Amino acid sequence: MTALISEAPLAPLIARLRTGETSPASHLERARERVKTVDPQIRALLDEPDRWQRLEAATRALEARYPESHDRPALFGVPVGIKDIFHVDGFPTRAGSQLPPDVLAGPEAETVRRLREAGAMLLGKTVTTEFAYFAPGPTRNPHDTGHTPGGSSSGSAAAVAAGLVPLALGSQTIGSVNRPAAFCGVVGVKPSFGRISTAGVVPVAPSVDTVGFFTQDVAGAQLAAGVLYDGWRGAAAPPLRRIIAVDGPYLDQCDSTARAAFEGHLDALAAAGYAIERAEVFPAIDQINARHNRLVAAETALSHDSWYPTYGDRYAPATAALIEEGLAVEVGALAAARAGRIEHRRAVETRLADHDAAIVVSPAAPGPAPEGIDTTGDPVMNLPWSYTGLPTVTVPAGRTDAGLPLALQVTGRFGADEWVLSYAHGVEGALADAR
Repeated sequence: MTALISEAPLAPLIARLRTGETSPASHLERARERVKTVDPQIRALLDEPDRWQRLEAATRALEARYPESHDRPALFGVPVGIKDIFHVDGFPTRAGSQLPPDVLAGPEAETVRRLREAGAMLLGKTVTTEFAYFAPGPTRNPHDTGHTPGGSSSGSAAAVAAGLVPLALGSQTIGSVNRPAAFCGVVGVKPSFGRISTAGVVPVAPSVDTVGFFTQDVAGAQLAAGVLYDGWRGAAAPPLRRIIAVDGPYLDQCDSTARAAFEGHLDALAAAGYAIERAEVFPAIDQINARHNRLVAAETALSHDSWYPTYGDRYAPATAALIEEGLAVEVGALAAARAGRIEHRRAVETRLADHDAAIVVSPAAPGPAPEGIDTTGDPVMNLPWSYTGLPTVTVPAGRTDAGLPLALQVTGRFGADEWVLSYAHGVEGALADAR
């Protein structure tokens, strides 16, 4: 573990803060030192001149409001990072762009409100690619600063991996939670479409936009889910007996490193007692890729129809090209792309039923984090889960010989997020030796 990586699991911190073993003020001081030491090298956080004065005042107010441990809310004193496409009262929203912040302004995001009500401390906003697409920001991978942290939730994933915060919000339209989680070696939760509110978030493609989050382990993710999800039930999942392992054209998109790691992960799961069955979950992966990319382009153009005509010269080339592509998508093609989401979701769930399986596992990225920060890597392994809207959790699972993280994706039935996180916890345990 390099000096830029630090263990900061959410669950133990919550326990210490709520019982008074650790005070929010003392933890804030440790966070300040961590940010001062590490963030200049990874650049996960957006600059904020009065960050520590703001947080000190907020900490005093929080401690005064909840002097007794039995009254403290779920995330009492926990510092969190917020991707800069979420509106936050008192903060400008730039979305990684050169557009005037007042043009992008809006009411505070529902998820941010929930975090505040749960007692979380907003450490600050985290770097995003421009409008949560492919034009990268300055953030570097804390495992190796010569490599990308992934995108578009680059700052949130890197901040959690580096121990700046134990919890950070992100979003996914193609692969912007699951991929950076894989590259940075943390847990990334992409819920079922619609299970976490997107209100107050700058839109990309609303038919597939999904708010997600990052923690260092699944236990912490389960606790955060209770705050962020609509109607979180937390019910115990039935025993997991059978797992589908992806095969066929979808898996063929991986490089040799990811394929070899995936085989090792399957061996570890089998050794832990799980029955593994291979299946071509996405035999028509080329069609899914094309439909999803067409949908994202068209809906991005619609999302920017009031900004792009006026500020088009301020957009990065990659984002402008996406919008121009979207403007050319015909209505019928967009309708077909939207309809395909349900068609392919049902196909995956039918495959699960046919195999009497509860989850599908797949590589979380086509390989380890690429070298350089001029690209965020390929989201192709995440795309079909975003398109179908199925809940998907990235679970860290070992490293390459060069020390770059590898990861597995755990996916389940639509709306069964509680069970998927529970099963991901078991998968995490089975893969512990691989880490």
